Amino acid sequence: MPFGYGFYWDPTYMLVLIGAVICMLASAKVRSTYRRFSCVQSASGMTGAQAAEQLLRAAGIYDVQVCHVSGNLTDHYDPRSRTLRLSDSVYGSRSVAAIGVAAHECGHAIQHQKNYFPLNLRSAIVPVANIGSTLAWPLILIGLLFTSNTGSLFIQLGIMAFSFAVLFQLVTLPVEFNASGRALVMLREMHILNENELPKTRKVLRAAALTYVASAAAAILQLLRLVLLFGGRNDRD
Repeated sequence: MPFGYGFYWDPTYMLVLIGAVICMLASAKVRSTYRRFSCVQSASGMTGAQAAEQLLRAAGIYDVQVCHVSGNLTDHYDPRSRTLRLSDSVYGSRSVAAIGVAAHECGHAIQHQKNYFPLNLRSAIVPVANIGSTLAWPLILIGLLFTSNTGSLFIQLGIMAFSFAVLFQLVTLPVEFNASGRALVMLREMHILNENELPKTRKVLRAAALTYVASAAAAILQLLRLVLLFGGRNDRD
Protein backbone atom coordinates (compact mmCIF):
# COMPACT_ATOMS: atom_id res chain seq x y z
CA MET A 1 0.00 0.00 0.00
CA PRO A 2 1.44 3.41 -0.88
CA PHE A 3 2.33 5.90 1.80
CA GLY A 4 -0.55 8.07 2.87
CA TYR A 5 -1.01 11.16 4.98
CA GLY A 6 -2.21 9.42 8.12
CA PHE A 7 -5.83 8.79 7.12
CA TYR A 8 -5.40 5.04 6.63
CA TRP A 9 -2.91 2.32 7.40
CA ASP A 10 0.59 2.87 6.11
CA PRO A 11 3.94 1.30 7.04
CA THR A 12 4.94 4.26 9.21
CA TYR A 13 2.25 3.32 11.74
CA MET A 14 4.76 0.72 12.88
CA LEU A 15 6.86 3.53 14.32
CA VAL A 16 3.93 4.64 16.46
CA LEU A 17 3.23 1.07 17.58
CA ILE A 18 6.89 0.51 18.48
CA GLY A 19 6.87 3.70 20.56
CA ALA A 20 3.67 2.64 22.33
CA VAL A 21 5.07 -0.79 23.15
CA ILE A 22 8.30 0.72 24.49
CA CYS A 23 6.32 3.04 26.77
CA MET A 24 4.06 0.23 28.02
CA LEU A 25 7.04 -1.99 28.82
CA ALA A 26 8.82 0.82 30.67
CA SER A 27 5.67 1.64 32.63
CA ALA A 28 5.17 -2.01 33.57
CA LYS A 29 8.82 -2.23 34.62
CA VAL A 30 8.66 0.74 36.98
CA ARG A 31 5.39 -0.48 38.53
CA SER A 32 6.69 -3.99 39.15
CA THR A 33 10.05 -2.77 40.47
CA TYR A 34 8.44 -0.27 42.81
CA ARG A 35 5.92 -2.86 44.02
CA ARG A 36 8.76 -5.31 44.70
CA PHE A 37 10.87 -2.94 46.79
CA SER A 38 7.96 -1.17 48.46
CA CYS A 39 7.78 -4.29 50.61
CA VAL A 40 11.35 -3.82 51.84
CA GLN A 41 11.31 -1.64 54.95
CA SER A 42 14.30 0.62 55.54
CA ALA A 43 16.46 0.03 58.58
CA SER A 44 16.24 3.73 59.49
CA GLY A 45 12.45 3.49 59.85
CA MET A 46 12.03 6.88 58.16
CA THR A 47 9.04 7.63 55.97
CA GLY A 48 9.40 9.16 52.55
CA ALA A 49 8.24 12.51 53.92
CA GLN A 50 10.68 12.40 56.83
CA ALA A 51 13.56 11.51 54.52
CA ALA A 52 12.64 14.39 52.21
CA GLU A 53 12.54 16.87 55.09
CA GLN A 54 15.94 15.73 56.34
CA LEU A 55 17.54 15.85 52.89
CA LEU A 56 16.20 19.32 52.15
CA ARG A 57 17.44 20.70 55.46
CA ALA A 58 20.86 19.12 54.95
CA ALA A 59 21.04 20.87 51.57
CA GLY A 60 20.23 24.20 53.22
CA ILE A 61 16.75 24.38 51.70
CA TYR A 62 14.19 25.69 54.19
CA ASP A 63 11.59 27.28 51.93
CA VAL A 64 10.36 24.08 50.23
CA GLN A 65 7.25 22.53 51.74
CA VAL A 66 6.83 18.74 51.71
CA CYS A 67 3.18 17.79 51.35
CA HIS A 68 0.97 14.88 50.40
CA VAL A 69 -0.69 14.45 47.00
CA SER A 70 -3.20 11.78 46.08
CA GLY A 71 -2.45 9.08 43.54
CA ASN A 72 0.19 6.45 42.98
CA LEU A 73 3.69 7.59 41.94
CA THR A 74 2.39 11.08 41.22
CA ASP A 75 5.35 12.53 43.10
CA HIS A 76 6.83 15.76 41.76
CA TYR A 77 8.60 18.97 42.69
CA ASP A 78 6.86 22.23 41.77
CA PRO A 79 9.46 25.00 41.44
CA ARG A 80 6.79 27.71 41.12
CA SER A 81 5.26 27.10 44.53
CA ARG A 82 8.43 25.63 46.04
CA THR A 83 6.49 22.51 46.96
CA LEU A 84 7.61 18.89 46.99
CA ARG A 85 4.56 16.65 46.65
CA LEU A 86 4.72 12.98 47.62
CA SER A 87 2.08 10.44 46.62
CA ASP A 88 0.08 7.99 48.72
CA SER A 89 2.63 5.22 48.19
CA VAL A 90 5.60 7.40 49.16
CA TYR A 91 4.62 10.02 51.73
CA GLY A 92 3.99 7.73 54.70
CA SER A 93 5.81 4.63 53.52
CA ARG A 94 9.01 3.43 55.25
CA SER A 95 10.21 1.34 52.32
CA VAL A 96 13.51 1.75 50.49
CA ALA A 97 11.49 2.39 47.32
CA ALA A 98 9.55 5.27 48.86
CA ILE A 99 12.67 6.86 50.35
CA GLY A 100 14.38 6.63 46.97
CA VAL A 101 11.51 8.37 45.17
CA ALA A 102 11.35 11.09 47.84
CA ALA A 103 15.11 11.63 47.56
CA HIS A 104 14.80 11.88 43.77
CA GLU A 105 12.29 14.72 44.13
CA CYS A 106 14.64 16.40 46.60
CA GLY A 107 17.24 16.15 43.85
CA HIS A 108 15.02 18.37 41.70
CA ALA A 109 14.67 20.90 44.53
CA ILE A 110 18.45 21.02 44.85
CA GLN A 111 18.78 21.44 41.09
CA HIS A 112 16.45 24.42 41.37
CA GLN A 113 18.45 25.88 44.23
CA LYS A 114 21.70 25.53 42.31
CA ASN A 115 20.28 26.83 39.00
CA TYR A 116 21.07 23.56 37.26
CA PHE A 117 21.13 24.55 33.58
CA PRO A 118 19.21 21.58 32.06
CA LEU A 119 16.40 22.15 34.59
CA ASN A 120 16.23 25.85 33.73
CA LEU A 121 16.27 24.99 30.03
CA ARG A 122 13.46 22.49 30.47
CA SER A 123 11.37 25.04 32.36
CA ALA A 124 11.93 27.56 29.58
CA ILE A 125 10.91 25.05 26.91
CA VAL A 126 7.68 23.94 28.64
CA PRO A 127 5.36 26.65 27.19
CA VAL A 128 6.72 26.21 23.66
CA ALA A 129 6.60 22.41 23.93
CA ASN A 130 2.98 22.48 25.13
CA ILE A 131 1.94 24.77 22.30
CA GLY A 132 3.92 22.73 19.80
CA SER A 133 2.36 19.39 20.78
CA THR A 134 -1.11 20.98 20.63
CA LEU A 135 -0.72 22.73 17.28
CA ALA A 136 1.41 20.18 15.39
CA TRP A 137 -1.37 18.05 13.91
CA PRO A 138 -3.84 20.91 13.29
CA LEU A 139 -1.14 22.71 11.29
CA ILE A 140 -0.37 19.56 9.33
CA LEU A 141 -4.05 18.89 8.61
CA ILE A 142 -4.53 22.47 7.42
CA GLY A 143 -1.53 22.02 5.16
CA LEU A 144 -3.07 18.92 3.62
CA LEU A 145 -6.00 21.03 2.40
CA PHE A 146 -3.68 22.86 0.04
CA THR A 147 -1.56 21.56 -2.82
CA SER A 148 0.57 24.66 -3.18
CA ASN A 149 3.55 26.04 -1.30
CA THR A 150 1.11 27.34 1.29
CA GLY A 151 0.18 23.78 2.23
CA SER A 152 3.81 22.75 2.45
CA LEU A 153 4.52 25.73 4.70
CA PHE A 154 1.80 24.71 7.17
CA ILE A 155 3.07 21.13 7.16
CA GLN A 156 6.64 22.22 7.85
CA LEU A 157 5.41 24.47 10.64
CA GLY A 158 3.54 21.51 12.12
CA ILE A 159 6.63 19.31 12.03
CA MET A 160 8.68 22.12 13.56
CA ALA A 161 6.09 22.57 16.31
CA PHE A 162 6.24 18.88 17.19
CA SER A 163 10.05 19.10 17.23
CA PHE A 164 9.82 21.34 20.30
CA ALA A 165 7.86 18.63 22.12
CA VAL A 166 10.62 16.15 21.21
CA LEU A 167 13.27 18.60 22.40
CA PHE A 168 11.49 18.83 25.77
CA GLN A 169 11.64 15.04 26.11
CA LEU A 170 15.35 15.01 25.33
CA VAL A 171 16.18 17.81 27.77
CA THR A 172 14.23 15.95 30.45
CA LEU A 173 16.66 13.02 30.37
CA PRO A 174 19.71 14.69 31.97
CA VAL A 175 17.42 16.40 34.49
CA GLU A 176 15.97 13.10 35.68
CA PHE A 177 19.24 11.15 35.65
CA ASN A 178 21.00 13.91 37.55
CA ALA A 179 18.24 14.03 40.19
CA SER A 180 18.55 10.28 40.74
CA GLY A 181 22.33 10.54 40.98
CA ARG A 182 22.04 13.27 43.58
CA ALA A 183 19.48 11.20 45.50
CA LEU A 184 21.72 8.16 45.79
CA VAL A 185 24.72 10.22 46.89
CA MET A 186 22.69 12.03 49.58
CA LEU A 187 21.13 8.83 50.89
CA ARG A 188 24.56 7.25 51.24
CA GLU A 189 26.33 10.27 52.76
CA MET A 190 23.56 10.89 55.30
CA HIS A 191 23.24 7.17 56.13
CA ILE A 192 19.50 7.23 55.52
CA LEU A 193 19.94 3.96 53.65
CA ASN A 194 22.68 1.43 54.32
CA GLU A 195 24.92 -0.28 51.78
CA ASN A 196 22.55 -3.22 51.48
CA GLU A 197 19.55 -1.00 50.80
CA LEU A 198 21.11 1.39 48.27
CA PRO A 199 21.25 -1.16 45.40
CA LYS A 200 17.54 -1.80 45.82
CA THR A 201 16.76 1.90 45.69
CA ARG A 202 19.04 2.27 42.66
CA LYS A 203 16.96 -0.33 40.82
CA VAL A 204 13.79 1.62 41.55
CA LEU A 205 15.27 4.88 40.29
CA ARG A 206 16.71 3.22 37.18
CA ALA A 207 13.33 1.72 36.35
CA ALA A 208 11.74 5.14 36.76
CA ALA A 209 14.39 6.67 34.49
CA LEU A 210 13.52 4.16 31.80
CA THR A 211 10.05 5.67 31.50
CA TYR A 212 11.62 8.99 30.47
CA VAL A 213 13.90 7.24 27.99
CA ALA A 214 10.87 5.42 26.56
CA SER A 215 8.90 8.67 26.24
CA ALA A 216 11.80 10.32 24.43
CA ALA A 217 12.17 7.34 22.09
CA ALA A 218 8.44 7.35 21.33
CA ALA A 219 8.51 11.08 20.59
CA ILE A 220 11.49 10.67 18.25
CA LEU A 221 9.74 7.84 16.41
CA GLN A 222 6.62 9.97 16.03
CA LEU A 223 8.71 12.83 14.66
CA LEU A 224 10.40 10.45 12.24
CA ARG A 225 7.00 9.31 11.06
CA LEU A 226 5.92 12.89 10.40
CA VAL A 227 9.09 13.53 8.41
CA LEU A 228 8.64 10.35 6.36
CA LEU A 229 5.00 11.13 5.63
CA PHE A 230 5.16 14.82 4.96
CA GLY A 231 8.78 15.92 4.75
CA GLY A 232 9.06 15.37 1.00
CA ARG A 233 5.65 16.71 0.09
CA ASN A 234 7.11 19.40 -2.15
CA ASP A 235 8.61 16.71 -4.35
CA ARG A 236 5.25 14.97 -4.71
CA ASP A 237 3.19 18.11 -5.46
